[in-house]
Amino acid sequence: FAGLADVSISEDIPVEGEITVPVGSRSPDEVYSTLDEPVKDTIMRDLKAVGKKFVHVMYPKKSSALLRDWDLWGPLVLCVSLALMLQGGSADSKDDGGPQFAEVFVIIWFGAVVITLNSKLLGGTISFFQSLCVLGYCVLPLTVAMLVCRLVLLAGSGTVSFIIRLIVVVAMFGWSTLASTAFLADSQPPNRKALVVYPIFLFYFVISWMILTFTPQ
Repeated sequence: FAGLADVSISEDIPVEGEITVPVGSRSPDEVYSTLDEPVKDTIMRDLKAVGKKFVHVMYPKKSSALLRDWDLWGPLVLCVSLALMLQGGSADSKDDGGPQFAEVFVIIWFGAVVITLNSKLLGGTISFFQSLCVLGYCVLPLTVAMLVCRLVLLAGSGTVSFIIRLIVVVAMFGWSTLASTAFLADSQPPNRKALVVYPIFLFYFVISWMILTFTPQ
């Protein structure tokens, strides 16, 4: 480095910039911090994120929107709502419907966990919680089907009512299955996709059967 001794910088040449600040543009994540934002803004931001995921489920396509920013708030709300609507105890019944609620809750979450483990063992490239997020959010069509069935049952429980409920449940079952496979298709090896889709089919089929066979007490 002997040649560097001859290199000199003229004193009248101004030096621009600060040494302590790195030159270059900052990323948006560095500029924007959520630590100092109001609680209201945080809640509204999370609600908008959950709403966007609901929109992606209602209009399913091959996208990683549910995988980039996963959460379990939406699946939890859907699971609780579906379990509450499926508990058949009436207001004056001695049975408070607790075991029925627990049964639905456990079936949904245990089934989602089993499917996720199956996907990981078959070589899936998504994380455990990403798969739970997709499976949970895709229960939305079946939750809508349960709400429609409850409204139809208010008018009666005859043959026409059963046919209407059957059509609605079958349509929403297909919607949930197609939506979940659309989001999870690219994360599985091509030669093992059928082994992943089959448990998903059974998972939503069991929930659909519980909805179709529901009769209020």
